[in-house]
Amino acid sequence: MCGQRLDKMIAGLIPQFSRARLAMWIEDGHVTVDGKKARGKDTVYGDETVVVVPQPAPEDAAYTAEDIPLDIVFEDEHIIVVNKPAGLVVHPGSGNWNGTLLNGLLHHCPQLLTVPRAGIVHRLDKDTSGLMVVGKTLAAQTDLVRQLQARTVKREYYALVWGTPHLSGTINAPMARSQKDRVKMAVSASLTAKPAITHYERIGQGEIERRPVSLVRCHLETGRTHQIRVHMQHLGFPLVGDTVYGKQHLAQFFHRQALQARRLGLVHPATGEQMEWTVELADDLLALLERAGVEEPLDEEEGGGARQRMEFDYGDMDDEDDDDDHDVTLIYTDR
Repeated sequence: MCGQRLDKMIAGLIPQFSRARLAMWIEDGHVTVDGKKARGKDTVYGDETVVVVPQPAPEDAAYTAEDIPLDIVFEDEHIIVVNKPAGLVVHPGSGNWNGTLLNGLLHHCPQLLTVPRAGIVHRLDKDTSGLMVVGKTLAAQTDLVRQLQARTVKREYYALVWGTPHLSGTINAPMARSQKDRVKMAVSASLTAKPAITHYERIGQGEIERRPVSLVRCHLETGRTHQIRVHMQHLGFPLVGDTVYGKQHLAQFFHRQALQARRLGLVHPATGEQMEWTVELADDLLALLERAGVEEPLDEEEGGGARQRMEFDYGDMDDEDDDDDHDVTLIYTDR
């Protein structure tokens, strides 16, 4: 080891850890040489005392219960329906290994540790608010997965967009990962593009700083990543506050994409009862609508038939594992 770089010497002695992880420990001061913080490029000659203090990997905290406040809309021994706030990541991943909805669910219901992905069967973007369902048992989760795959789960989204789209319409435009920016999705005619169909209805109008805006209600027939955001931008009506797919100079008017999963309907996995939940729009969205002069339309129950809800036969559509909202991967484990 005489004359070797410190990082290479350590990598040879403890090969079970990746070089990237060891480099992070060195950078953060968890590796010392003769009691002093060292650099990876430092040379060791063989008579030094090298101390390595292993640190847990960020992903080790992924399934740790955390006391995160949750807005529980419904709960019984089989399912939980939660109203996710904007800003909360659904489950741990790169850059977000804790502080997620999954961590909060484990604190609220410790038995979810025995269910794959803590019972989560679908996702919402970090900055999208709204309803999600979680299976508390493997049987409930499996049934919810089947309903999602059969497209029988009803989900209704509200979005505020720039401009004035037609009163109603269907966007049938396949989507794929953007070739210019791999973080983004895009409408695409490539062979890798997946079918993507969005039904929308304009239900309100207003303006922000003399720019017209519209409140639209969306139903997704397929579940591609960022589908509503991409499809509305493709029509020329990006979501207010969307810094990824909207115009940057308009991002100042709202701190997130103006999108909420407001209504959720499904068959209860244990009783077979058709159930449906609706939540009020998030406070920040309500304030935005008020600022824009858009009146929120009444629900059927409140408005005496003021509107007719759109219903679609979703059929057996293709799924993609990487999608954010509507795709599921059920992992069976022996516990």
